[in-house]
Amino acid sequence: MTGMRSGWLRLTIALTLATAAMAQETIPPGSLNKPERLEWFRDLGFGLFIHWSVDSQTGVVISHSLVGADDAYTNRFYNDLPKTFNPRKFHPEDWAALAKLAGVRYVVFTAKHHSGFTMWDTKTTDFGIMNTPFRRDITRQILDAFRAQGIRPGIYFSPDDFSWLWRHHIDIQRHIPAVEPRNNPGLMQLDLDQVRELMTNYGPIDVVFFDGDPYRLRDLAWKLQPDTVVTRGAIETPELYVPSIPLPGPWEANFTMGTAWQYQPQNETYKTGGRVIDILVETRAKGGNLLLNVGPKPDGELPIEQEERLREVALWMQVNQECIYNVRPWVITNEHNIWFTKAKNEDTLYAIVKQEPAWVRGQWRDFVLKSAAATPETQVSVLGQNGRVLEYQPDVHPAPSYTQEADGLHIRAMFTQRLQDNSKWPNPIVLKITHVKPTFAPPKVETSAAEFDAAAGVATLKGALLDMGNAQSLEVGFEYRSIRGLDASDRSIPWQPGPSTTATSPGAFSLNVSGLRPDGVYEYRAWVKHPLLTIYGGEKRLQRK
Repeated sequence: MTGMRSGWLRLTIALTLATAAMAQETIPPGSLNKPERLEWFRDLGFGLFIHWSVDSQTGVVISHSLVGADDAYTNRFYNDLPKTFNPRKFHPEDWAALAKLAGVRYVVFTAKHHSGFTMWDTKTTDFGIMNTPFRRDITRQILDAFRAQGIRPGIYFSPDDFSWLWRHHIDIQRHIPAVEPRNNPGLMQLDLDQVRELMTNYGPIDVVFFDGDPYRLRDLAWKLQPDTVVTRGAIETPELYVPSIPLPGPWEANFTMGTAWQYQPQNETYKTGGRVIDILVETRAKGGNLLLNVGPKPDGELPIEQEERLREVALWMQVNQECIYNVRPWVITNEHNIWFTKAKNEDTLYAIVKQEPAWVRGQWRDFVLKSAAATPETQVSVLGQNGRVLEYQPDVHPAPSYTQEADGLHIRAMFTQRLQDNSKWPNPIVLKITHVKPTFAPPKVETSAAEFDAAAGVATLKGALLDMGNAQSLEVGFEYRSIRGLDASDRSIPWQPGPSTTATSPGAFSLNVSGLRPDGVYEYRAWVKHPLLTIYGGEKRLQRK
């Protein structure tokens, strides 16, 4: 963690007497998202994010290179880059067909990012796709191509507009009052006019993602299209991380395939396809949607690394999509390396088994689930398998079986499906268990409000163990991290482990941490460790005294 070393910490555990108030509200109140549309959105499960703009030509971070840039760079960006943007290999039908294969249910395209470059035919500005050699409405082509595949269309829109700031001789930056649209009537009107175009001229728009202050804009979107779902700006949209706990209601995690949102040909490290699948599984186990990003090349093709990962996801979804769509969280998210989703309106449980260790094809594996109990109607199967045939071994009868014992639901199953030529498949195998009931009452922990004495560099973290979950004693503690310099939704810096103590009854606990930077910005969460899994409280930001 930046600016911190474990040797700086002097930690004192002490019991306290009371819990504290809820975290600060991060979403403007007054959402007009319809409840039935939010339920519809939660059922989709998996979306495709597309970051693409004029600066993809140089493989630079999208838009943000303009912050603090000198006049020469800024002039080249605004005057020269549009002259050379000509994606002659752009075939959105290919993107949409691949997305459909991968199990994507909705798409969110960057109609305008912070630079102000418009990827549609607009009457509001000359800084856009119609003033490039390409001269075609990319937004319309993408939305039409994805609609043709049955994928619901969505747009990303940035209220920030660096081109407007540049033309009005205002230093380019974000998240300060001087540059916010609500404090610049001209910029506010530009945004309103652009949102009106997008919500009027492009047919039904199912999802809108406002990456910035949604003031007046989200209400205009709802007015023009009452059925649209506003995500960022109206629901939680964690960026580059999955929250510790299932969040109430719908939410959406936003992830890159590598480290960059836009195409970056150099200094890029991609997640494996397996890691992408793991993120999808964890997100759905916690009740959220995954919005997975791709960044097309400036010529209009997807980078081969991104195509490869989408195809690995496609194979997994071809077999296992039932555990991703129309599901909700189980009583707990996971038991060790087995993650759970539950069919929305049924007592069907999906146990998503990560291959740790590897599950060899043709090998029996035994599992004991502590959180589920069988009923007389229970059946067990492996998604993708008929339970009758193991290739080339007719004497093997691979049907799964189960018994209910005092210590849990015992399941015996075999992985039989040959998904690749070498008979090796590293990604999760899914057990489908029908007509089950929950038996496990997990412990509950809450992260409470705490204070940061910046002058002394000391924070007192607070939490409360609300329920022991039938355990006699449990380990409780905290994690924390610096979020200095991160965007509001970005949490790419890992957690710093803190110490723990043993609790033998419900109650509040606190932890003093010293050696923190006086100018630091920190986030923390409480946790309780049960033998089955570690359960976290919600993340909170340290408030300065």
